[in-house]
This record gives sequence, C-alpha cells and structure tokens, in this order.
Amino acid sequence: MKKSISVFIFLMLSGTMDVAFADYDLLVKSNCLACHYVDKRKYGPKLNEIAAKYATDANAAETVAKKIKAGGSGVWGEDMMPPQAQLSDADALILAKYILNLK
Repeated sequence: MKKSISVFIFLMLSGTMDVAFADYDLLVKSNCLACHYVDKRKYGPKLNEIAAKYATDANAAETVAKKIKAGGSGVWGEDMMPPQAQLSDADALILAKYILNLK
C-alpha cells in the first residue's frame, strides 16, 4: 500500500500522471483487457510477464508493438492473439511502452 501511494505521489509531482492514465485508457479502448490482466492470467499472458520477458531487450518497445499489430501464437502457449491491425503504429508503440513499464 505504501508503495502504491509513493508511486501515485511521484507521478503527481513529476507531471507524468496524465500520460499514465492516457496510456491506460488506450489499453482499455483497444480492448487489451479482454484477454490480458496486469497481474493474473486470463487468456493471454499477464502484462507484467510480458514486461519481465523483454526487460533486457534494447528493442523491446518496437518488438512488442509489432507483435501487438501482427498478433501471433505459440510464444505464451496455445492461445492465439488476433492481429490488432486497426491500431496505428504510434498507438501500438504507446501500448508497448506502457506494458513494458509494468515490471
């Protein structure tokens, strides 16, 4: 609880809170939460698992953005992620960066 409050205060003071909420809103608007949760498995992997998997990848944001747009299967099990081709490249990159910060 103390950590959550500290993060909230940090975001408020740093001026990045609006960005964080906007990125979360894009996650909701893009229907990502229909298959993914941050910290528990639904159909797809947990979002924080994705962040952990790509934590050491210097090109992680671009890689994850491409995976979001193209979809795929076999990386996290048998479930298939449908392509999200309707997303702009910019929105896919915003989502990827947001997800990768959920460590």
